[in-house]
Amino acid sequence: MSPHAPTAHDPVGGEDRPWYQYYGPGVPHAIAPVTDRSLGEMVARAADAHGDNVAFSNLGGTLSFRDVDALATRFAAFLQQDLGLAKGDRIVIQMPNLLQYPVALYGALRAGLIVVNANPLYTAREMEGVFRDARPRAIVVMANFADKVAGIRGATTLEHIIVTQAGDLLPQPKRAIVNFVAAKIKKMVPDYHLPDAISFPAALSRGKGRTFVEPEMSQDDVAFLQYTGGTTGGGAKAAVLTHGNLLANQDQFMAQIRNTLGEERQSVIIAALPLYHVFSLTVNCIGFYKFGSHNVLITNPRDLPGFVKTLDATKPDGLILVSTLAGALLDAEGFADIDFDRLKLTVGGGMAVRSAVSDRWKNVTGHDITEGYGLTEASPVVSVNPTHMPPRIGTIGVPLPSTDVRIVDDEAKPLPLGERGELAVRGPQVMQGYWNNAEETARVLTEDGWLLTGDIAVEDEDGFFTIVDRKKEIIVCGGFNVYPGEIEDAAMLHPLVVEAGAIPIPNEHSGEVPKLYVVRRDETLSEHDLRVFLKERLTGYKRPREIEFIDVLPKNNVGKVLRRELRELEASRAEDATAS
Repeated sequence: MSPHAPTAHDPVGGEDRPWYQYYGPGVPHAIAPVTDRSLGEMVARAADAHGDNVAFSNLGGTLSFRDVDALATRFAAFLQQDLGLAKGDRIVIQMPNLLQYPVALYGALRAGLIVVNANPLYTAREMEGVFRDARPRAIVVMANFADKVAGIRGATTLEHIIVTQAGDLLPQPKRAIVNFVAAKIKKMVPDYHLPDAISFPAALSRGKGRTFVEPEMSQDDVAFLQYTGGTTGGGAKAAVLTHGNLLANQDQFMAQIRNTLGEERQSVIIAALPLYHVFSLTVNCIGFYKFGSHNVLITNPRDLPGFVKTLDATKPDGLILVSTLAGALLDAEGFADIDFDRLKLTVGGGMAVRSAVSDRWKNVTGHDITEGYGLTEASPVVSVNPTHMPPRIGTIGVPLPSTDVRIVDDEAKPLPLGERGELAVRGPQVMQGYWNNAEETARVLTEDGWLLTGDIAVEDEDGFFTIVDRKKEIIVCGGFNVYPGEIEDAAMLHPLVVEAGAIPIPNEHSGEVPKLYVVRRDETLSEHDLRVFLKERLTGYKRPREIEFIDVLPKNNVGKVLRRELRELEASRAEDATAS
């Protein structure tokens, strides 16, 4: 871990930074010192402040703020007294958005454990790699994925396994019905053999009879090992995030959001992204929770009919999603008929919001998508378009309070205004380093605490930033830098293009040239038509030399197009061609 992560809350540069003027009424340029010593303490305070108001709802069940606090304390007592887990031990949580997630999360954090969020879609091999690195003693896993845990357990340090089913925190008889349908009717739970596993309800029952002993906690204690591909690529590694990192970050972005939502009544927020992803973790599970909002947890956002039905029933004040999900909703039957009069805030995170999607969203809902920017290593939010004014489409807005941002060259030296370079970030949300990986930490954290993000950006004279592309994904065509995102954005302006992904392919004259993969709305779109369209929008060397139509683009768990997998596809084809 790095000793260089900054702890000061005042950004460098004082009041002369150009972006302060956009913060809106009552939003300071620097956040006040965080008062909660830990996320567990924050949960207890939220219970006192918001009491019996609904904190989370899912699958027809609800938990109040008092429920979350009480159940989390029970679970913490079980982890301490029954399992013998101690402060600093690692525990994996592997489930989609269910009521059990915040209970397990906050219970583990109350006990002083370090949470390792695991994507339920991990393959057994990916899980084994993460578990070998984090060396967890326990896991809370949804039954649907317990077979993979059973398959790798012998190669891990796991001592305790807690298994939960989808309906475990629903009232009876709904709990039994939901669990029976998932396991026996829909066949969603594969057979597995974990004879010593404990059910989540049993863990809570046992914890109820135990006395929880509050550990000595501080903001400097590690809260999460959050796995990520990292700013430099090269495989998964864990960003070490403290209680202070997460508490500071939610204070930074909620300052603006409070003004937008107001406090005359409880706001309803749709949590469509998985809580195990750092964006929804910090924004929904921590930020909106502390604010007192009702988080509606979407277990399966790919179930578009069910998602539309939930939106129509809840009439939310806010939506947290990604660009690809927004595009899918726009195409979903019934979405355009929803009454969006209460909607005040739509935040697009996890990936760039495409302008074509943003325009359609505004036309259908009557509201803008507010785009921000973040990365796991910054807990994750770095900047956002001010929520009290129309967003500057295509930009990531301005840095949050207490956040310094600058554009640097390959030697991490600041570049003049308007020049493209790597985005560097400093603030109280920046990670402590990568878990057990001093070499990678030294590559991305400078001696004076700047995080090198690996993203190429430009700052305009007003202080708004625009991400151009990933540093490692730039296509160098005949000596010119070509940014894949620019090609993709141009293609998606065509009404018959659903999604696009651009990658480099070898070329003997130019070194490499762009290739574009396209998902089209229907087959009436021809390659010729698309080339004519792009010719009006891209200069010659930026135009794709090859265009391939594809049924679906590879994406990660939040819908970001995985260009890496497209490059791997091209590489495998080249190998096959050579072999034949």
